[in-house]
Amino acid sequence: MVGQWAAYQNEIYLQGLAGTKPPFTTDPTALEDAAAEVLTPEALGYVAGGAGSGGSMRANRAAFDRWQLVPRMLTDATERDLSVTLFGEQLAAPVLLAPVGVQSIVHPDGELATARAAAGLNLPMILSTASSHTIEEVAAASGAGPRWFQLYWPNDPDVCASILARARKEGYTALVVTLDTWSLAWRPRDLDQAYLPFIRNMGTAIAMSDPVFRAQLEKMPEEDLPTALLRWVSLFTGVDKSWSQLAVLRELWDGPVLLKGIQHVDDARRAVDAGMDGIVVSNHGGRQVDGAIGSLEALPAIAQAVGGRAEVLFDSGVRNGSDVLKALALGAKAVLLGRPYVYGLGLGGEDGVRHVLRSLLADTDITLGLAGFRTPAELSPAALHRAEG
Repeated sequence: MVGQWAAYQNEIYLQGLAGTKPPFTTDPTALEDAAAEVLTPEALGYVAGGAGSGGSMRANRAAFDRWQLVPRMLTDATERDLSVTLFGEQLAAPVLLAPVGVQSIVHPDGELATARAAAGLNLPMILSTASSHTIEEVAAASGAGPRWFQLYWPNDPDVCASILARARKEGYTALVVTLDTWSLAWRPRDLDQAYLPFIRNMGTAIAMSDPVFRAQLEKMPEEDLPTALLRWVSLFTGVDKSWSQLAVLRELWDGPVLLKGIQHVDDARRAVDAGMDGIVVSNHGGRQVDGAIGSLEALPAIAQAVGGRAEVLFDSGVRNGSDVLKALALGAKAVLLGRPYVYGLGLGGEDGVRHVLRSLLADTDITLGLAGFRTPAELSPAALHRAEG
């Protein structure tokens, strides 16, 4: 197989001739169990857990199973190119690293290791507002790599403006606004451990380093951390926003703006009508609304409704190469990968993240060719069969 990423398969097999096996599993379904051997129960629960009964997480995977690839033969698919262009920027593959907060709970290097791995593969890392490291530190780790910024929309407009200005200054090109997490869902795995990292000053580095946030405190976080943390909680949770407020973000960010958490066709239309450049079809990996629609189920209608007026990205439940291809065939321009790379981070820091990403890309590359396609642009719903039941 001749593809930019497929060579990782041969690399692994050739290492086997020298008696060397991969340091981490290549099976995406085994990553969570492997990570469970090295992570604390609290950290594992926070990453792996979902809302309520976990119904939305199961729905995400069930939605993928209902779509099946229909391979085509003799299509001259020996050579392939996974690259895509988003907002004028060419990316090595239609895969971005989803915004995941508090990465230091799985590895001390946290987002810094993730940024280095992503940059080395020319894949955008979407930095979470709930990062364990500052905007500036992660940008330095990313170097010349592509990087986007995810916003948990602060309730204070001055703090919001300051955070976005810092991100823009540090070379973050696109803004991903998460809409579905203005309040934390009922998450039993975290509740049973009485574990919330933010109130332990983990995942708060961006706010605690923000000059406007700090100026609002009577005492600096270094002097009175409990009060600063209470202020953080009040700023980033508890208040839903409205469609009319999107205009404020447009004024504060002069690059592409995407709304993450869209599951309804009408919301997708409103996002485009409001001048948004893209949407991310997502149910937050099943972490927010228990019993929600599987994210992939929502994708086809939303992609059709948007009609090319904005970029459509997909998130929630992506685990392997065939998942990537199914989402692209149903209308996504690219996908966001979440939990798997975080498990890789826990297993081996930067090396673990890189391995998980290279494995996914190799799987995607090989499966694309074996299904009879050469580029993501060739995929369409015609490449799929909808299973009954």
